[in-house]
Amino acid sequence: MPHEAEWLTRKKRIDSRLKQNGWRLIRFSAGLDLKALDKYAVEELPTGNGPADYGLFVGGRCLGIVEAKKVTVNPQNVLEQAKRYARGVFDAVGQWKDFRVPFLYASNGTLIWHLDTRPDKLVSRQLSDFHTPDALESRFSHDTAAAREYLLDTPTEQIGRLRPYQRDCILAVEQAILDGKHDMMVAMATGTGKTYLTVAQIYRLLESKLVRRILFLVDRKALAAQAVREFNAFNTPKGNKFTQEYELYSQRFQKDDFGDDAPFDPKVLPNQYLTAPKAAHTFVYVSTIQRMARNLFGAEGSFPQPDGDPDIEDDADRLDIPIHAFDLIIADECHRGYSAQETSIWRNTLQHFDAVRVGLTATPAAHTIALFGEPVFRYGVEQAIRNGFLVDYDQVVIQSNVRLNGVFLKEGEQVGKIDPDKGGEVLDNVEDEREFDASAVERQITAPQSNRKIVEEIAKHAYEHEEETGHFPKILIFAVNDLPHTSHADQLVRICRDVFQQGDDFVQKITGNPNVDRPLQRIREFRNRPKPKVVVTVDMLSTGVDIPVLEFIVFLRPVKSRILWEQMLGRGTRRCDDINKAKFVVFDCFDGTLFRYFKDVSNFQIEEPRSNPLTIVEVIENIWQNIDRKYHINALVKRLHRIDKSMSAEAREDFSRWLPEGNVGKFASGLSKQLRDNFDDTMKVLRNPEFQDLLLNYQRAKRTFWVGYDVKDQVSSRKLFGEWEKPEDYLEAFGKFVRDNVNQVEAIRILMKRPQNWNPEALSKLRTALREHGFGEERLIKAHKTVYKALADVISMVKHAADQQEPLLTAEQRVTKAIEELEAFYTFKPDQQKWLTFIAEHLKTNLSISEEDLESQPVFTDRGGLVRARKLFGNDLRGVIDRLNYTLVAA
Repeated sequence: MPHEAEWLTRKKRIDSRLKQNGWRLIRFSAGLDLKALDKYAVEELPTGNGPADYGLFVGGRCLGIVEAKKVTVNPQNVLEQAKRYARGVFDAVGQWKDFRVPFLYASNGTLIWHLDTRPDKLVSRQLSDFHTPDALESRFSHDTAAAREYLLDTPTEQIGRLRPYQRDCILAVEQAILDGKHDMMVAMATGTGKTYLTVAQIYRLLESKLVRRILFLVDRKALAAQAVREFNAFNTPKGNKFTQEYELYSQRFQKDDFGDDAPFDPKVLPNQYLTAPKAAHTFVYVSTIQRMARNLFGAEGSFPQPDGDPDIEDDADRLDIPIHAFDLIIADECHRGYSAQETSIWRNTLQHFDAVRVGLTATPAAHTIALFGEPVFRYGVEQAIRNGFLVDYDQVVIQSNVRLNGVFLKEGEQVGKIDPDKGGEVLDNVEDEREFDASAVERQITAPQSNRKIVEEIAKHAYEHEEETGHFPKILIFAVNDLPHTSHADQLVRICRDVFQQGDDFVQKITGNPNVDRPLQRIREFRNRPKPKVVVTVDMLSTGVDIPVLEFIVFLRPVKSRILWEQMLGRGTRRCDDINKAKFVVFDCFDGTLFRYFKDVSNFQIEEPRSNPLTIVEVIENIWQNIDRKYHINALVKRLHRIDKSMSAEAREDFSRWLPEGNVGKFASGLSKQLRDNFDDTMKVLRNPEFQDLLLNYQRAKRTFWVGYDVKDQVSSRKLFGEWEKPEDYLEAFGKFVRDNVNQVEAIRILMKRPQNWNPEALSKLRTALREHGFGEERLIKAHKTVYKALADVISMVKHAADQQEPLLTAEQRVTKAIEELEAFYTFKPDQQKWLTFIAEHLKTNLSISEEDLESQPVFTDRGGLVRARKLFGNDLRGVIDRLNYTLVAA
């Protein structure tokens, strides 16, 4: 291949790719009627600047030029040569600046680079294949001027329910598309309405006719079903449902993928929409990335999906899908790809299509940045919390000696020994001391009493929550695993049912384990129904599941990935006005180590995907090929030592065919020397197919899972106050913040120095400033209650922080005092006194009042509103309001 000539590259590679995409090849000759050619690639097409390797003709018009180079040449810069020919084409179909052909290509038979010469800004891009003749015809005839005008002139306010940041995001994406970007990312916090925003975005793009065929990719069937429901429910500005104006298709679902209360009428996309796209087709297709990967590359080139995986797509066939099947691809949860293999499949699937690609994620990662570029729009968790669209969380640390230090078994202690393969358990007594470190807990050994004490500690907080709010919280517990016979999830379910004593339906397991019946249905029940209240999971509910009522998240499994951590936390950030959800609670069962580990990780910090290690066969082959030989010899030695530690006696006997006494450990220790002294003979053994098969499939030593029935754990919990361990430290930091910012923060300055300017706007700005600096009102109230045993309103807390002599008053005490001072200043008639009681009720919650409140708040509008107030108080109304606001903060 390094010596392959250009003519051979053309014949062997480029010609075949053109033919596969519907082009017939013909060599130019004198007298050839170019205007009669349709779907032809003309070789050696004459131009005013020399012959072009190929001219692409559709309907007698030259729509494309292909410049070919031999396979060893990178074709990216070869487009410059194609440009030269495009300037000299005879009998051109149009003129774009000095170009006379709209579409240019450069290829070495393996890589293809492409340029559309028509836009003002010329941006080349790489393609996975050539366009078909129909694709070129469709692109050439597509007038984007009207689409641009529609998007620029049509206000986003036409679509209802869009929040301000969602409108900003829609405009940012549209502008990026109009500017010629083909790849872009949107980074928005979990729970901020990405799906609804996306439906609105798609509707506008379809209405503009800038795009016609749209692929909406998700990474789970549950999310696909959720997206289909969102499209079906979308109300267009014309008063219709989305599906009354545009075709919506999806993959095949099971009835279980939808709720019992949801209509089950998804339309399955006909295969010909993928394999033979037509310009007249206008539709949206919702699919999982797993299914689309199987459609493109077959099962062998897609994500591995074991039996029992609820997202398995084993009915998806490999199809011949051209690159122009979609104009726009929106990939939801595009951070998917925790390993290099998964990342590669994501990339190959998306880059197969010549489409505008938009990635949506709450957690950008290195591979998503590489694929989609830097975000064109960001809206993070902190910003969403400040704006009131998400809720913050409180931190509870659970200290467990077992989770931190592992398990130490003493001689004589009773243990259970479980066969992980068959499930049988025998009781035994420890004959000698044995130690398991913390990483072995729930993997090699479990301590039931430890799990129980942790659950009991969580139960205390749950019952406290029920007492405070009047309802029991929905609790999601992340377990370490759900393995047959040694399942940590199953053990937690049993313990929770015993601790809470509310029946089996109160506590459920939702995992991908085949023993969980209808897991997607269980998720919907957790989200929508009173029971279950407690759910134990491992990974299934870690991402992409919308459960607004969730209020407790328990980490009983360690987490190292920043992406996974933020996705798991995202399950709780959503608001739920039905239960007046103001926050959620996160339990770190590892003594706060998770909180500390992720403390300094920003919401949009980039994380590299895990690399997939080479197989042992690949390591051996790299040694043979002298590829970084020293490194791979060291890697092989380590792999062989691991094999030696895990092999059974039968495996030792099997290895004895090649190694003295089958001693793999001894062989590994001497491998470097053997390769130096006798490379060929040693490699002959290592490269033997039967030996390599044994390295992969040797019989493992029988594994035992231990149950420490006598292991006693010490478990306790404590609430954190933001970054601070103790409420006293939190209030000390709050006091410093207030004192340092009396003149810097306008709302604090009004409160402390200009009480005559106090009003609802000043109160709102005060609360926002405190929240932005980590001093949310609810947390401050808890800290004051803990330290001073007193309830206090926000005005008292700020004034007391500045001066410890200031009293801590409740809102009711403050309002009562303000009304008394007002009554000393004014003489009120009975009807006015009655209205003062309404005003007092309003002030107990709002701590300020304005004339606008009299027009908008039900307590006033139900009684005549501002008009009635003006009639009662006359010219004194303005003075009453100002005096009340003043005395509220001066009290």
